[in-house]
Amino acid sequence: MEARIQQAQKMESIGRLAGGVAHDFNNMLTIIMGYADMALSTMDSSEPLHANLTAIYSAAKRSADLTRQLLAFASKQANEPKILDLNQALAGMISMVQRLIGEGIQLKWQPDMDLWPVKVDPSQIDQILANLCLNARDAITDIGTITVETGNRSLGTDYFTHLAWSAPGEYACLCVSDNGRGMDQEILTNIYEPFYTTKGVGKGTGLGLATVFGIVKQNNGFINVYSEPEQGTTFEVYLPRYPGHAEQSDPEGASKLPLCGRETILLVEDDPGILEMTSEMLTRLDYQVLKASNPIEAINLARERDGGIDLILTDVVMPEMNGRDLAKSILALYPDIKHLYMSGYTANVIESHGVLDAGIQFIQKPFTLHDLATKVREVVDSR
Repeated sequence: MEARIQQAQKMESIGRLAGGVAHDFNNMLTIIMGYADMALSTMDSSEPLHANLTAIYSAAKRSADLTRQLLAFASKQANEPKILDLNQALAGMISMVQRLIGEGIQLKWQPDMDLWPVKVDPSQIDQILANLCLNARDAITDIGTITVETGNRSLGTDYFTHLAWSAPGEYACLCVSDNGRGMDQEILTNIYEPFYTTKGVGKGTGLGLATVFGIVKQNNGFINVYSEPEQGTTFEVYLPRYPGHAEQSDPEGASKLPLCGRETILLVEDDPGILEMTSEMLTRLDYQVLKASNPIEAINLARERDGGIDLILTDVVMPEMNGRDLAKSILALYPDIKHLYMSGYTANVIESHGVLDAGIQFIQKPFTLHDLATKVREVVDSR
């Protein structure tokens, strides 16, 4: 019990650290990714600077992914859960995972065709599968096999007597097995600890399994592992069954980018760099933009406006007034105005301002031109 308490305290400390730096870090990444993205969108791939800008964008995106890993492990990542067919979500990743693990390792995909739906952010499923398969790859010398399976599990109380962080119920299970070198009890005791790794210097961050653990815990599931030296390893990820049907994906609709709009948007952001960059993005998308660097300026702009305002796009946490209260003030002037919130803060901070409630529209920093175009159009067209 003492060991578990110490482990929980260490994980909570790292979580507070991750949450503390995430806001400023995400703001900086928003600016870097945004300008690189806009420059690339107007540049032919044959131009000399195209490769340099692509490298800048890719490095910023990897940094954003690292931030998401830290926040996922801390159970503080802002996510957008959807009702999923887990098989469909995993199948889309299988070919990418095969490229990641290399040709010397066989990847077997064995889905249960009657799998129960789950409610989880699709990007988190990608992270779980990628991290577990990469760990399995590193455990295999030269050639071997990784098996990815799914199945339904109805688990009673007796099953859980030797498991921590779990509860009886119905679960959809993702199982990733390998025939690699396996782990002894000492390693198994520490595998979910952030920054713990058995790999050499420069070969692993120690965040892979911590990330998986955080994601699963965040979604009220649990994870179990079986392993012995030279006998391979099996990870079982249990996600609670959702009492409904999975949402149907629309690949064609997802690929469409709304590139123009006629609406007027009131943009409120206290970071000057993000204010200018987001304004440029919206202008490029043909929206009319009213810029405000603080809530008081935004209210004055709204009062002085002769025409209508269709959407307020505002940061959540700002001096003088938060985004939710600002939106209420603007609503008194424009009863039909739509709201879209943005933030680089973590989910627990955002929730304290009431922004992640059901039905609230939110976009997480950093975002790309495509992300912003799609989300703005979605909110403006909503009823």
